[in-house]
Amino acid sequence: MVMLIVLPLLAALAVAASPAGRARTIAMVGTLAPVAVFAWMATSLFSWTGGAADLHEYTIPWIPALGLNFALGADTVSMLLVALTVLLGPICVLASYTAITERVKTYYGWLLVLQAAMTGVFFARDAIVFFIFFEFTLVPMYILIALYGSSNRKAAATKFFLYTFTGSIIMLAGLVYVAWWQANRYADGTGAWTFDFYNLSRAARAMPAAMQAWVFGALMLGFAIKVPIFPVHTWLPLAHTEAPTAGSVILAGVLLKLGTYGIYRFALGFTPLAAVEFAPFIAVLAIIGILYAGLICWVQTDVKKLVAYSSVSHLGFCVLGLFALNGIGLSGSILYMINHGLSTGALFLLIGMIYERYHTRSMKELGGLAARMPVWATFMVFFTMASVGLPGLNGFVSEFMCLLGAFQADSGWSEHAVRAGVTGRLGPWYAAAAASGMIVTAIYLFYMLGRIVWGELREPHGHDAHAASHASAASSGGHSPLPRDLTAREIAVLAPLAALCLGLGLYPTPVLRALEGPTLHLAGSIEQALAQEAIERGDAPAGADADDDESIAESGEEPTE
Repeated sequence: MVMLIVLPLLAALAVAASPAGRARTIAMVGTLAPVAVFAWMATSLFSWTGGAADLHEYTIPWIPALGLNFALGADTVSMLLVALTVLLGPICVLASYTAITERVKTYYGWLLVLQAAMTGVFFARDAIVFFIFFEFTLVPMYILIALYGSSNRKAAATKFFLYTFTGSIIMLAGLVYVAWWQANRYADGTGAWTFDFYNLSRAARAMPAAMQAWVFGALMLGFAIKVPIFPVHTWLPLAHTEAPTAGSVILAGVLLKLGTYGIYRFALGFTPLAAVEFAPFIAVLAIIGILYAGLICWVQTDVKKLVAYSSVSHLGFCVLGLFALNGIGLSGSILYMINHGLSTGALFLLIGMIYERYHTRSMKELGGLAARMPVWATFMVFFTMASVGLPGLNGFVSEFMCLLGAFQADSGWSEHAVRAGVTGRLGPWYAAAAASGMIVTAIYLFYMLGRIVWGELREPHGHDAHAASHASAASSGGHSPLPRDLTAREIAVLAPLAALCLGLGLYPTPVLRALEGPTLHLAGSIEQALAQEAIERGDAPAGADADDDESIAESGEEPTE
């Protein structure tokens, strides 16, 4: 785990100390090395079906007086998201070979730092360590957008930073409040400060329901902005549109998943009573985001902005699956995090390849490109179908599971949990409303394909003259002009993503098996919290929670983190 964080940082230092001509090679080595390390770590991943216990643990005392430790750990949820992070690293470096020609050292150096920070978020097992990594992702992404983005890049970078930083501070306040409450909860002074995930979650679960609601609100605000959930989504389309291609890929592929991962790990794991209580409200916001962003996509003329808004819509399904609060919804949501990163990241790569050739993303100026670029068109259709949710491709599996989880969310609870009297579970109407968003998704994505892939050939005015001047500059010692269709390097960038989209669509069983333990355990722990609430309110027979505890102990699982 430590090597997966340290290797990109060492490579970033090497880039800073090396000549600009070697930066690209060092960055590629610095992103490929974590792939090899992860492959060694993940030998037990797909056979792991345990509960909340971590596969790997690493702890160094930091500030004992405050209960702070540099603690890292990895369950299968963390491992899958780190797998996505290390996969996209070399792909983004390879995709930037011709797109980035100025300030090369700065670009690749911060790209490597960003990968290290994102990996640290998923491995952190101490709340303050989590926050440090979580916040530090803002710095390299801000620089990548502000220095290498499009014409409105500075405004996009500033909006991105202010939105996400503000939400993160509120999220930190919620975590610190739980730690303070734990340190002062006992009149005899035996409480102690702690930021360890397990101890902090145990303290949060001991809070009264009303207090949990305030903590849940603080956590959700921070993570909702990061996802983002409607109506705090307005920073995302601008950041996506203005960011360089690799920046958009990382933003869609990994950075947005820091928000959904935070909801899974903290909002649901720490405050289960509040999560159940507010599940309908969050689900309604997710459904509004699915439909509202889909309708905005329908009227876009900038193809990159269309795909940017589609992320708001797609991640609405992901949030809906989380707040189904059952095993199938949670597993579908986590799988959706992976699948969205693959298919939407690939779409941003394809749009970047078009922009390098035509220097426009407008559907008014581009059309019928299948005649000019058949290989590019084939990949474009394939990844669009994956985003639509075509059966046989990755998007269908996770989207269906999120909807099924919401549909079944009102069933399968124990008698003790139902008698707790806490409202908030979802049901068929939520699933039906969200499913209508799939129709909107198909409309705007097929509309995009019809405009830029098929139909009459349209190219920007003066493109041939620009290409001729570019070729002339290349012959006099400049960069080689890109051919009409994709190069071998560009195909190599897209091929692994296509293979994974197909593989996860046809056979997602290994990933779902790996997710089964932690997701079912989290769903069970939420039900256990409801049963305990029923006992405290006198609505359930005493000993019900003891039965639940005994069943968990018999399964060999540890309490959820």
